[in-house]
Amino acid sequence: MELMKQFSQKYQKETAPEVSVGDTVRVHIRVKEGSRERIQVFEGTVIAKKHGGIEESFTVRRISYGIGVEKVFPLHAPTIEKVETVRKGKVRRAKLYYLRNRVGKAAKVKENL
Repeated sequence: MELMKQFSQKYQKETAPEVSVGDTVRVHIRVKEGSRERIQVFEGTVIAKKHGGIEESFTVRRISYGIGVEKVFPLHAPTIEKVETVRKGKVRRAKLYYLRNRVGKAAKVKENL
C-alpha cells in the first residue's frame, strides 16, 4: 500500500485545479500533432466527478453545432495545461446526467452568487 502511495504521489499535481459539479469551466489541453504542439480549449459544464486521488476525473459537457459533446478529463493528466472556472453553478446533485435529455434554456444551470 505504501508503495502505491509513493508511485501515485510522483505523478500527482501539487495544486490540483478546483473543479466542482455545475461549474462552467474552460479546460486548456496540450494537443500534439506530428512534431508541433498547440493548446486546445474545451469549454462546458462539469456534469460529473469520479474517484479520488491520482485517478480522479471530471466530465465536461457542451453543445457543439447542435450536438452534445462530452469529454472525460483526468484531473492530474500532464496534458491538461490549466482549468479556468468561468462561472460557479448552484446544483443539488452530484451527477448532472439529466442535462443530456434537456435542450436550450432547460439545460442551463443556475449561477451561484
